[in-house]
Amino acid sequence: MGQQVCMGAMMQCSFGMAPSSLCVLPTKMVMTSKMPAATIMDHIPLVNVLPFSMCTSPANPMVAAATAAALGVLTPMPCIPVTTAPWLPGSPTVLLGKIPALNASSKLMCNWAGVISITSPGQVTELIP
Repeated sequence: MGQQVCMGAMMQCSFGMAPSSLCVLPTKMVMTSKMPAATIMDHIPLVNVLPFSMCTSPANPMVAAATAAALGVLTPMPCIPVTTAPWLPGSPTVLLGKIPALNASSKLMCNWAGVISITSPGQVTELIP
């Protein structure tokens, strides 16, 4: 069983240079360890998923342009997450407002080829499948 993810969970992107925290709005009115519980739909860039400092993905147009201007030397640029799909797989048996709950083993894909994973779920007492 995995740990349920809530507000304040720490995330890391495979192309990000620093961790970031998950921001969960209390719209579902479901709490875990006195914090708003997350669902797979908590993937909105700059609302739920905050920047990871600098991006090093060559698929990111800003990084590609800066790298080309530096004659091929990889040049990180500020991270602006582009996450259009929900977290996967989530917890199919635990639903919060008819939406699967987010567990610590779920992954989120950035359009710039980054894989975002949960490094700390924000709480350690609630387990979900």
